[in-house]
Amino acid sequence: MQIGNQKIGKSQSVFIIAELSANHNGSLEVALETIRAAKRAGADAVKLQTYTPDTITIDSKKPDFKLDSGTIWDGQTLYELYQKAYTPWEWHEQLFKVAVDEGILCFSSPFDISAVDFLEQFDVPAYKIASFEITDIPLIQYVARKKKPIIISTGIADHTDIQLALDTCYAEGNQDVVLLKTTSEYPAKIADANLIMMTDMAKKYTVLTGLSDHTLGSVVPIVATAMGAAVIEKHIAIDKSEGVDASFSLNEKEFSEMVHEVRLAEQARGIVNYDLDDRKIKARKFARSLYVVMDVKKGDVVSMKNVKSIRPGYGLHPKHLHDIMGKRFIQDVKKGERMELTAIET
Repeated sequence: MQIGNQKIGKSQSVFIIAELSANHNGSLEVALETIRAAKRAGADAVKLQTYTPDTITIDSKKPDFKLDSGTIWDGQTLYELYQKAYTPWEWHEQLFKVAVDEGILCFSSPFDISAVDFLEQFDVPAYKIASFEITDIPLIQYVARKKKPIIISTGIADHTDIQLALDTCYAEGNQDVVLLKTTSEYPAKIADANLIMMTDMAKKYTVLTGLSDHTLGSVVPIVATAMGAAVIEKHIAIDKSEGVDASFSLNEKEFSEMVHEVRLAEQARGIVNYDLDDRKIKARKFARSLYVVMDVKKGDVVSMKNVKSIRPGYGLHPKHLHDIMGKRFIQDVKKGERMELTAIET
């Protein structure tokens, strides 16, 4: 799979997304500087959210629309929250322009069909389906028809939800899908990360997987990388002291440190390769092999006293030890010489 100019896959570098979300705090200048900060911090892409309060909910104070489930936003209505959090659509042109100028990919999470139509003018390289939109099959279908890579968060999804979302994409001829393991808590506890699900989804659904992280710090993204994540998404904020999502975001310095640690983790993860390279071949001299450990004469019997498996590794392979026991030497051999099959009777 490819997003913009970057290949996404198991043998590729982890694709790191800086999530802007609501961390612009209603300021275009903050939003623009956050994109620049994401680039400085080493992110591969910055992600926006494209909605208005009216495209994501309605202005109602009825209990259904009141936040009261233990989130950091409790006490507000959905409309009130999204009124504070949304990224004005008139900003998008400047945001995408600055991303181009900075050389960082930029795309967005659309929350309804009108947002998809709006985003198409910016030739976005991918689309992100947010956790709570994974059940919005008409939206996923419409996005899939754009034939661009789709990244789907799975925070509230069960197996049926995930399979339906994938089938919807595939039915539209769009196979370029990444599933992100997400814990839809803000902030999320490290103990709830359950990253084993990321690797299980990769096997169960035969797709690339990654992490959309809401925990504090960068431990979980680093572990996810070691476990095979192809994509890591993390919130970034210029100022963590204020803003709707700032409390579980990383500032530029922290984000940069996370990127550094993720890059180290992916180096440590490496690739599957059982071939011997020059370093392994050189190191094999410290392996065990068979040596004659005392002077022997022609006609002496090979025994555990005169032949042993020891370091270094230049002698006969230890797998032959039991096969040569009881056979006779056909020549004199000095202590410290490598055991060879040519030195004994066949």
